[in-house]
Amino acid sequence: MKVLLPDTIELDPELPAGVETVVYDARRPVPDEHTDAEVLVAWGSTQENLSDAAQRIKSVRWVQTLAAGPDAVLQAGFGTDVLVTAGLGLHDKTVAEHTLGLALAAARRLNLLVRAQIGHRWAGELGGLQPVREESSFRTLRDANVVIWGFGGIAATLAPLLAALGANVTGVARTAGERHGFPIVTDAELSGVLPSTDLLINILPATPETTGVLGAAILERLPAHAWVVNVGRGATLDEAALLAAIRAGRLGGAALDVFETEPLPTTSGLWDEPNVIITPHAAGGRPLGASALLTDNLAAYLAGTPLRNVVTR
Repeated sequence: MKVLLPDTIELDPELPAGVETVVYDARRPVPDEHTDAEVLVAWGSTQENLSDAAQRIKSVRWVQTLAAGPDAVLQAGFGTDVLVTAGLGLHDKTVAEHTLGLALAAARRLNLLVRAQIGHRWAGELGGLQPVREESSFRTLRDANVVIWGFGGIAATLAPLLAALGANVTGVARTAGERHGFPIVTDAELSGVLPSTDLLINILPATPETTGVLGAAILERLPAHAWVVNVGRGATLDEAALLAAIRAGRLGGAALDVFETEPLPTTSGLWDEPNVIITPHAAGGRPLGASALLTDNLAAYLAGTPLRNVVTR
């Protein structure tokens, strides 16, 4: 059995007997001599090359993406008989760390301080004596009401970090209750908690149901001082509605790592907004434990037992 491994990450899985691995250039179409592969591991391929692989690798029976969200693979056109598994868990620590950084940057106004530094201006209004609590401003995670929309593995890693700094964390998921010690509400209940939210963190995956779901109707429920952080998928956020809310003073600001179009076009109005923090899809990019996941799933695949992170299609 031939397994294609991308050259965009060093992988060293334990291989069962009879398994051959070939490293391919993820930035180019798979060479003709390797279109007989049964397994394709995807990481760093363009959408065009994934679609090409779906058309040309007729023998493929399983695609393992190392991305947490399988949307790129699902959009490539692989047959419904092809098993798809995702990289859930591989990005929990890295995305949680970046999200915490964005939240702290927003609260501590690092965006404005960097602008002041570039202009050689001492931003005295952001230093010196400060109120312990500003009811109409998001300036600290201490006692802040933080809502995490999409409470999966990343949120489970992030929530305790926020709580350690004093935040009151509420998760949003399909089923209400409690997860990892944090209260969870459903999507239907989200509108009820938004008016008291200081920081809304979006970690939703890209699906037909989530396209543009973080739009005007949600933003209008947030208080004017609230900030939005998006580290899920750009397709889930209505950027025009977000920009309009910020410019009208109906939203405090946003820290964004993912966008509808990437790279973010130079013509986007988001670039010039003082209260928008932009990072270039930098939260993940480092799948931790990818070889171990591939080892487990290769063994399960050959044994005919359930694989980890199977995507329902």
